[in-house]
Amino acid sequence: MTVARSILLFVVAALFEIGGAWLVWQGWREHRGLWWIAAGVIALGAYGFVATFQPDPNFGRILAAYGGVFVAGSLAWGMVVDKFRPDRWDVIGALICLAGVAVIMYAPRPTG
Repeated sequence: MTVARSILLFVVAALFEIGGAWLVWQGWREHRGLWWIAAGVIALGAYGFVATFQPDPNFGRILAAYGGVFVAGSLAWGMVVDKFRPDRWDVIGALICLAGVAVIMYAPRPTG
């Protein structure tokens, strides 16, 4: 249950961070206005808050693992929202990152 909760929190955090960055991008680069930027800033703040619910108490570990989630999530976001077509190297790189997430977060560690 703890691993499933952790994965769900990573997915929610990715939606907030990648979505927030996308909103800022749209507001600034695509000239959609300050409301888009403001919504993006709020979403980015929510990302930081969601990360605090991870069961592991180590900030560095959580943020390092999230980096791999961000890589894979950004490619997925681009596919869904911007119709980006990743090549095989993008996919392989994302899978390597997710393998790193699994090792960082879920490898058995001695307790105590």
